[in-house]
Amino acid sequence: MRQAVFFDRDGVLNEEVGYLWEVERFKWIDGAREAVRLCNERELLAVVVTNQGGIARGLYTARDVDNLHACMQRDLSEVGAHIDAFYYCPHHPEGVVENFSVVCDCRKPKPGLILRACKELDIDPARSIMFGDTERDIKAAQAAGLRNGIFFAGGNLFDAVKAELETL
Repeated sequence: MRQAVFFDRDGVLNEEVGYLWEVERFKWIDGAREAVRLCNERELLAVVVTNQGGIARGLYTARDVDNLHACMQRDLSEVGAHIDAFYYCPHHPEGVVENFSVVCDCRKPKPGLILRACKELDIDPARSIMFGDTERDIKAAQAAGLRNGIFFAGGNLFDAVKAELETL
């Protein structure tokens, strides 16, 4: 089984700006691209797990999210890096889009996104970690049985990832 570093997206890889789907509003956190490249170099899967309740709220579509993620991949390729997989939850119990206005098992703090990634990508959760910027991220990591959920409070993500990888 493989090891992975899971990343929440907004507030960890990119600056938090509220509901984000427009490419022009996207801005990398300092050291984020280099942190992903470090994972790639160490042959750790880099996996994004993100709540995207704006889909259920009718603010944007899954296509918008996919487009943003494709732009992230293009940016990462410029520094020799890539995300191995993106997983996102389109649901929100207070949504206005009927198909997505549900209680699900994939919206963090529930562990569904992480568990699905572990199954599909043959990831050993006990040897994997997650960086998140909210309590729900850390709770999802714990519920999925990850080795560690690391609270990222800002700063340089590369420095935080490098320090944590020393303990793996």
